[in-house]
Amino acid sequence: MDIVLRAGIAFILLWLLTKATGRATLGELSSFDLLIFITMGDLIQQGITGEDRTLTGGLMAVATFAILAVLFNFVVTRWPKASRAIEGPPIILVADGKARTNAMRHQRVSVTEILSAARQSGFERLEDIRLAVLEQDGKISFFARE
Repeated sequence: MDIVLRAGIAFILLWLLTKATGRATLGELSSFDLLIFITMGDLIQQGITGEDRTLTGGLMAVATFAILAVLFNFVVTRWPKASRAIEGPPIILVADGKARTNAMRHQRVSVTEILSAARQSGFERLEDIRLAVLEQDGKISFFARE
């Protein structure tokens, strides 16, 4: 039961950590980011299972993470208010061709990153964008000016 409790605490702490890194970071991980997250998983495993190196201990830790992930997903899909609390609302990064620098700074998104994503969506300039929204999954949606 100790492993389940430690796994639950680790899950919550890792969830908070990923929330703190910002959505855009999670939407498109660089090779370095991926390496950091994999290493964190290995390091946290030692704290969860401790000296228990049995298959049962490992499976209990993985099962706890899986159950909590399913529970979070169920809560998010069942109750919209909980979704906003857990995942956060969509955030407007560009409005009427102008960058909203406070929102961008808070989400750790640069103009360069927005322009890169905009080009992939067929926009050449920031001024061509009526609205750019950072979605809950870390992707940016673009809407053209008319």
